[in-house]
Amino acid sequence: MANYVKLANEEIKEIMMSALGKLVADGEIPAMPLPPFTVEIPNDTAHGDFATNLAMVSGKAFKEAGLRLNPRDFAGKLCAAAILDGTMFDRCEVAGPGFINFFLSPKWFASVVKDVVDCGENYGRSDYGKGEKVMIEFVSANPTGPMHMGNARGGALGDCLAAAMDMAGFEVTREFYINDAGNQIEKFGISLEARYLQLYLGEDAVAFPEDAYHGEDIKERAQQFADVYGDRFIKADPQERQAALIEFALPKNIEKLQSDLGLYRIHYDVWFRESTLHNSGAVKEALEVLTAKGMTYEKEGALWYKNSEVMKAQLLKQGKTPEQIEELGLKDDVLIRANGHPTYFAADIAYHYNKFVVRGFDRVINVWGADHHGHVARLKGAMDSIGLNGDQLDIVLMQLVRLMKDGQPYKMSKRSGKAVSLTDLIEEIPIDAARFFFNLSSPNSTLDFDLDLAVEQSSQNPVYYVQYAHARICSIHKKLEAEGIKARTCSLDELCLLTLPEETQLVRVLAEYPNMLIEVAKNYDPARMTRYSMDLATAFHKFYNSCRVAEDNENLMQARLSLCIAVKNTIANVLGLMKVSAPESM
Repeated sequence: MANYVKLANEEIKEIMMSALGKLVADGEIPAMPLPPFTVEIPNDTAHGDFATNLAMVSGKAFKEAGLRLNPRDFAGKLCAAAILDGTMFDRCEVAGPGFINFFLSPKWFASVVKDVVDCGENYGRSDYGKGEKVMIEFVSANPTGPMHMGNARGGALGDCLAAAMDMAGFEVTREFYINDAGNQIEKFGISLEARYLQLYLGEDAVAFPEDAYHGEDIKERAQQFADVYGDRFIKADPQERQAALIEFALPKNIEKLQSDLGLYRIHYDVWFRESTLHNSGAVKEALEVLTAKGMTYEKEGALWYKNSEVMKAQLLKQGKTPEQIEELGLKDDVLIRANGHPTYFAADIAYHYNKFVVRGFDRVINVWGADHHGHVARLKGAMDSIGLNGDQLDIVLMQLVRLMKDGQPYKMSKRSGKAVSLTDLIEEIPIDAARFFFNLSSPNSTLDFDLDLAVEQSSQNPVYYVQYAHARICSIHKKLEAEGIKARTCSLDELCLLTLPEETQLVRVLAEYPNMLIEVAKNYDPARMTRYSMDLATAFHKFYNSCRVAEDNENLMQARLSLCIAVKNTIANVLGLMKVSAPESM
């Protein structure tokens, strides 16, 4: 399959280089190196489908060569020397102070439509990633309670990014990191223990720790444990009691995470347990590598990582002065506490060492909440310190979600005590809307999630608007088939009949799809997918309102049917990547 925007871009560069060669051969300009130039799609395609600034950026080179040549005059010479026969372009012309605008031929538009129809669900797939082995770790919520809005946004973001990167030619693995070891699990056990004891001894007799988990889910798990074991553990040793409660409740919580994410249409390739790092000795091995490289030291019975030394070196490279760095108050990090227990940071280093060294990923992408921003530099620095390349670890920091209703911030928590859960949300709104709305803005922007709009069945609701375009095309086909008219394969000559502005604009949007997926993969920004789907739906609705599909001219009717099929396929493709349904009727 072809990327027709890329092909057109490359062909303009070839046309311009050939024109330059002709001008040099004819003695019109001297042979000399010219600066890099760009080829872009203008905002207003009425003035050209593509434009290049070659003549504009060449002024300095001509001046240095002692040649006085106005950019606009030079652009005129280039246009006159340009050979367009056999290319995708009908003509080129000079605009403004020296831009050269190129106008596509009908054959280009026809070729795009034919390619989209022929490729079907594979339209947009490219080899941009060249098979690079990438792991995307996202959500990774603590298994001590229900998932919240940040997890919901991270889930939609990470899953859509993985789908786009797969289409862009990367070998992608989706991973969930289960934090089933460390302080949060100890806290989970203490929380369960308190609720369990309260069931038999009363809430007045058993104080609930202030820093414990207060959600209703903890009470439910304690009750379920009591339903199975009764009061058997009331008089047990506290450690034994907590261990029994954790062993009972943790698998149920993990199973709930998996089922909730499955309901949310997220399926992981790997569920990686933190406990395996500790049980296998992987944490110890990673810290031994770090120690062998001189990046640790012992103090007060604990093992420390030279974080301040690493961070200082990084900041000096970035141009910070020693005085500026001193003001930051950089500190070293504990890896092994005096009691012999490894810290979360130690496990995180081992986990990423496992990703790169043991499992051989070329690149690792972590989707984190913005509150983890302080951890980014030190983890990347730790990768450098352990002998890896911290630049191969990319962190997508995701801003907060604000639920809105009636134009005001809204809280609708039913179960979790303090935060709105994923389960709460998908009980209130369709999963299609949730998946779509969480990618309406880029990760680095705070997201206002409009609950009223998410359930509204009108063109104001962006997901409904896009889905309706798909359903409308299905309706067109059903109506024509009822009249005995079936779509057939069109020749390029027939597709060249698509020349009206609404038709060509719709094809332009179709042609952008492969590039859009590459941009998502390059910038880690799935919001481009939602924006693209809305742009495509808008272009289709304009076409539908201006161009009658059931034309008397049979060739034109079939060409428009092919265009409709191309749009329907592409809408279904992009919605499919976002795990949003493409209904045939609404």
